[in-house]
Amino acid sequence: MKVFSKLTGVALATTLAAGTAVAQDPTFFRIGTGSAGGTYFPIGGTIANGISAPPGSRACDEGGQCGVPGLIAIAQSTTASVFNNTAVENGELEAGLAAADVTRSMYLGEGKFDGKPHPKLRIVANLFPEDLHLVMPKGASLGGLADLAGKRVGIAQAGSGTQVAVEQMLAEWGVTRDNMDEAELNNSQSAERLADGQLDAYFYAAGWPVSAMVQLSTTKGMELHSFSDEDLAKINEIIPAYIPSKIPAGVYEGVDYDVKTPAVSALLIVSSDLSEELVYGITKAMWNDNTRKLLDNGHAKGKQITPDTALDGIAALGVPLHAGAEKFYREAGLLK
Repeated sequence: MKVFSKLTGVALATTLAAGTAVAQDPTFFRIGTGSAGGTYFPIGGTIANGISAPPGSRACDEGGQCGVPGLIAIAQSTTASVFNNTAVENGELEAGLAAADVTRSMYLGEGKFDGKPHPKLRIVANLFPEDLHLVMPKGASLGGLADLAGKRVGIAQAGSGTQVAVEQMLAEWGVTRDNMDEAELNNSQSAERLADGQLDAYFYAAGWPVSAMVQLSTTKGMELHSFSDEDLAKINEIIPAYIPSKIPAGVYEGVDYDVKTPAVSALLIVSSDLSEELVYGITKAMWNDNTRKLLDNGHAKGKQITPDTALDGIAALGVPLHAGAEKFYREAGLLK
């Protein structure tokens, strides 16, 4: 359980075979994540390591990998939630990390995705809370979201759950693409533009600490907008999946105050086309002792990914668990 190898590459997925064939024939499993400067990418890589057990590797009880026999999981950088859900629905990815609000809207075909449901989306686990960071230059402040009118604002990249949610929020305060200078950038690009004076603010939803913001705070410095309780309640009314949260003081250098902000759950999603046997094995591997060590020793958000919170909020979300994941949770006594 102490040894694992990080695997890279891209391959077509196959189905999980039975019997001795599992040890001989690899099953490739692509996990869509996010940009390298965010949280999805490192977390996706850790999950990929935990659920993998390539053909020919040593057995778990002999110090080898403790994932699904024959499985080679690969974390791929993408533009995050919308892209990942679309790719899973279309069979271009086997799994993906995605925000709960976007996954619900896409599954049901609501909101921005009105009339375009994604019925194959299935949940494996709730992972961790993603806090919305509204980042500003050092010394800057906002009275509220309405102050962003006329500003140069990073609204995250197209295909991200952050952008979908941010546009919904801003519209409630009268800020749209018509009265702000919006920039569709990933987190690292946004941080660079802010540092260079090309942006007045930018949004990014991710589990803290976010590496690009750690670098920004230790070089140029930055501020984070702390939302009022009234604004948090309004955002929760607009997007129920976004609930009041807090980024503690000291997470980022120079940000020595608690930041009140909305947060949404990050999910691990797969397609209903995947076999029950495969997803059962993946879910079981996610929660074994080996993967626990990897999560605890990786990104800070890894410690918050636990079987006790794996089902939090899912029943109310309206998106089904995959049958394989449901089988595991029932056997583990986590689902009645």
